[in-house]
Amino acid sequence: MLKTLGKLLLATTASVALAGAVNAETLTLAHSTWVGYGPFYIAQDKGYFEEEGIDLELRVMENTPIKMGALMAGQIDLVASTADEFPLYMKPGTPLHYFLAVDNSNGGDGVVSHTDITAVSDLRGRTVAFEEGSVSQFFINALLREAGMKQDDISMVNMTATDAGVAFTANRVDAAVTWEPHLSQGSATDHGHLLVDSSQKPGLIVDVVAARADTIAEHRGELEAFVRAWQRALDFLAANPDDAFAIMAAGVGGWLEDPEEFKATVTGIEYLGLDRNREMFGTADAPGQLDTTLGYAIEIWSDFGKVQVEGLSTADVLDRSFIN
Repeated sequence: MLKTLGKLLLATTASVALAGAVNAETLTLAHSTWVGYGPFYIAQDKGYFEEEGIDLELRVMENTPIKMGALMAGQIDLVASTADEFPLYMKPGTPLHYFLAVDNSNGGDGVVSHTDITAVSDLRGRTVAFEEGSVSQFFINALLREAGMKQDDISMVNMTATDAGVAFTANRVDAAVTWEPHLSQGSATDHGHLLVDSSQKPGLIVDVVAARADTIAEHRGELEAFVRAWQRALDFLAANPDDAFAIMAAGVGGWLEDPEEFKATVTGIEYLGLDRNREMFGTADAPGQLDTTLGYAIEIWSDFGKVQVEGLSTADVLDRSFIN
């Protein structure tokens, strides 16, 4: 009798949890085509989102201004993007919070330069190609700040990361801020070498998931479920890499639809589980690298007059409660 009652209670609990997930409001997460977001599709494919209690729609949106505008307007609920980008789009009176870091660039981004340029300080007065308003502009400006310089000290050539890499390989600029495979291609030329890459600046280019404060308040339980599902997806990846890469490549799609291409690109990043999240976020008393990176972003974009929220601070944005 007791065993039967126990089974009935377990079945009822599971049914209630599943019904809660099925009947919950569907939340939408938007992201670009990038390997860092692959584990979202593991969690979706393996049913982890539903099992943990969140009904989540994944949506690929390549246009950053449209994606961020939709987030701020409440048309989508979550966005995954680089930590430096969000301050550009935050609006006064609409707080936005980072609650999970998903991947860290670990050599996939960087600067290639002429061989006579051996330090960031040597870029003074030289032509450097990168895209205005992008993570590349943030990255080079962070490097320049560390060298006691600003963007005015170099000659900027505005072009996409891909075009910048091509221009450098063709020897049309002195340096380029780009990513793979253009870093390797530029370094392989007679005139070029790798000046610095993101593996030497851990946490400077990191992808996070952000939501408006009202979304966090109204859907805390579902966002906690999202974080649990994320960790389960990483556990599946560690235990079943071949299956995981096939799932992620099919889910993210686009130029990454080939699992082998996906696997090759992943070598330039590090997926961030909850333990690494705790390191990246740190605490209020001992902030982590994400606090430093976001601080750089606020300072750099403020200097360019692109931050609309007056007095924005890292404490306003970082929500450590979900990873702790």
